[in-house]
Amino acid sequence: MKLESPKTTINKSAQDTFDFLSDVKNFEKLMPENISKFKILEEDKFLFALKGMPEIVLKKKEAIAPNKIVLGAAGGKLDFSLTGNITEVAADKSEVELIFEGEFNAMMAMMIKGPITKFIETLASNLPAQV
Repeated sequence: MKLESPKTTINKSAQDTFDFLSDVKNFEKLMPENISKFKILEEDKFLFALKGMPEIVLKKKEAIAPNKIVLGAAGGKLDFSLTGNITEVAADKSEVELIFEGEFNAMMAMMIKGPITKFIETLASNLPAQV
């Protein structure tokens, strides 16, 4: 399953945007309002939970400055990744697209598609105000 957020324009350079997303502590600022838990576990790993959903642990798996950040599931039953693709539009402007990818059975995919789509869209829409 592959889900993509709309591209979001940010009034910062690609490097500034990359630096912001590289620090996992900043993801707390991007979370939806219905977050019930957020905890930094390690320098590159955090746990979060949305109301009514299980806890998810994400770990930074790959960082290619200034264009790509990949977070992946760290433990748990689901294996997926969340990739931030950063494109420089101008010296002080960049675009970010978030891509969620995972292997799920049909029933699981049907159940999580809506909430995950909404989740990555919320992360993307909160980026411009936070970076």
